Amino acid sequence: MGSIHTFMAGINDYPSAVAPPLKGCVNDVTEAHRLVTDRTAGGARTRTVLDGAATVAAVEDGIRTFLGAAGPGDTALFWFSGHGTQQLATGPDLLVEATGFNQALVCADGPLPDKRLGALLDAVAARGAHVVAVLDCCYSGGASRDGLPGGLTARYAPPRPRWAVPAGRQATPPQGPARHVLLAASRLDELSYEGHYGGRRHGAFTYALLDAVRAAGPDATYRQLLSAAGARVRRSGGRQRPVLFPQTPGGAADLPFLGGAVAEPAGEHLLRYAADGWEVDCGTGHGLRDGAGAEGTEFGVVGAADAPPGAVLRARSVRADRTLVAPAGWTPDPGRVYPVSLTALATPPATVSVPGGPAAGPLRAALDTHGPGGGPAPLLRLVDRPEDHGDVHFRVAVHGDRARVLGRDGTDFVDPLPFTGDGAARRVVDCLDHLARWHRLRDLTSRPSVLDNLVQVEVVPWDAADGGPLVPDGSGDLVSRYAPPGTPGPREPWVSIRLHNRSPHRSLWCVLLDLTDRYAADPALFPGHVIGPGRTGYALDGDPVQLSLPAGRAAVPGAECRDWLKLIVAESELSTAPFRMPAWDPDAPGGRAAAGDPAATGVLRFRAPAGTREAGPVAAGTPGRWATRTIALRTVVPPTGLGA
Repeated sequence: MGSIHTFMAGINDYPSAVAPPLKGCVNDVTEAHRLVTDRTAGGARTRTVLDGAATVAAVEDGIRTFLGAAGPGDTALFWFSGHGTQQLATGPDLLVEATGFNQALVCADGPLPDKRLGALLDAVAARGAHVVAVLDCCYSGGASRDGLPGGLTARYAPPRPRWAVPAGRQATPPQGPARHVLLAASRLDELSYEGHYGGRRHGAFTYALLDAVRAAGPDATYRQLLSAAGARVRRSGGRQRPVLFPQTPGGAADLPFLGGAVAEPAGEHLLRYAADGWEVDCGTGHGLRDGAGAEGTEFGVVGAADAPPGAVLRARSVRADRTLVAPAGWTPDPGRVYPVSLTALATPPATVSVPGGPAAGPLRAALDTHGPGGGPAPLLRLVDRPEDHGDVHFRVAVHGDRARVLGRDGTDFVDPLPFTGDGAARRVVDCLDHLARWHRLRDLTSRPSVLDNLVQVEVVPWDAADGGPLVPDGSGDLVSRYAPPGTPGPREPWVSIRLHNRSPHRSLWCVLLDLTDRYAADPALFPGHVIGPGRTGYALDGDPVQLSLPAGRAAVPGAECRDWLKLIVAESELSTAPFRMPAWDPDAPGGRAAAGDPAATGVLRFRAPAGTREAGPVAAGTPGRWATRTIALRTVVPPTGLGA
């Protein structure tokens, strides 16, 4: 490990012409210095400027010369505690300042603009050093304390008329992304505060960050520490939201504190203890279900030595940006942040409306008793008002001895069902359950994921001279056409389906499902295999895939069928049992929603299966990241006179 160079500035005693005084900034820097000394056994090279000595020139020189002495393999840490400010942006600055303001640190004699600070830090990084800046001041998320109830003071200094930046003071930001890591006390449009913490005056962010560093292990990353500090600020009643920049997974944000090898993010999300208890940093904005049934969503802890194997967290409330969770059978350390991955995904039930009259009673009773143990059907929810209709909604209409299952637009999902005899209502619910399961699988998605778009699916006509893949038409579907009558060779279209792993370093497990318009699903095309970095997998081991109309559907001009190719990509093997569904058959036995049937619970589980890739019980295993993609494919018989 290289040398650690630390330059810190803390200002309490501002001249009255510059800014109001503060009380916690010197304490911030003193404690931060002590922590760095303890973590490096006194090996860090340090320089500190306090109060009146922390002028703009002194801060610039400390970054340029003292931190600038850090070279390849070294770490350069800049820590600032004091006032921040903002001024109206003008001219070209408006192109990069969406808030309409420029931010700045307030040194003992005036402002140090954020763009100038960023250029100085990136110049140090350009020499090969790992550079990190910790800024505890107002508007610090942009680069950068009036008395308030509860003894809090905002670290904000209003701009002064004489603060026009002299010519030559500004620096053009370097081309390309910033090369330093920023841990900021607040967003660029927020105030930051100081108050009494642990019996002394401190910045809320500094106190929380130092607490997080002490509680974490030596390999804790900036991302984990910032998340823990943000949760600690909210637990103490703070309103500011700390910021990490840049946030790109696998980049500098995933370095251990004070440098080291970049750590591959262990989990998609982070578990932390915040104001409302334990929470994971994803919610409905990331595709999770809220409301009744959301407790089916679960997370598994990844790579944490102090968590038991298979440690699980169950959702108790899903909000837009986070999920409140309950640890199952273990007690996490409130001072730690744990990497977690989604291991079970609750999916919303389809909604059903039934007619009034004599048919209503039997249908409602069948819905109420169709589930495991004779309870309600888990994938179906009965609603009476149009405003309660879900994304997937079925309307049952009974006319005489026939029941129709209709969509929102009044079209039939399936052929009308008999509605006579004691079991008629249950058979209708069997059909509804089958349709709900199929739609749940077709619409399955998980966002965001570092695996998104790493595997590309190509559908290539078998006889294409140049091997070019099909491209979507105006509706977004891939279209494959029957050959006109009299054309040599097979009339049905043959294609090759290829799965390209575009990652340069990840081996990825993939399964490609074929979901048909007869409400079947099967992983036979690519039943679950690992594709190496930069490699290609082929459906049916490279044999041609025949696309044809299903039996009983005549290949007459204008006829068509639809398939949805569902790609699921994961870091570990998944059980394919929930992905297999026969086509809907009104004469086949029903009752899939039996007790213990994992496909009938409304939850898809993402854990490695025991011993085999194929169907079988899902056992506890290492949770991994996963992603999905759906390709709509339409096979058509061209109208008479049109070629392929």
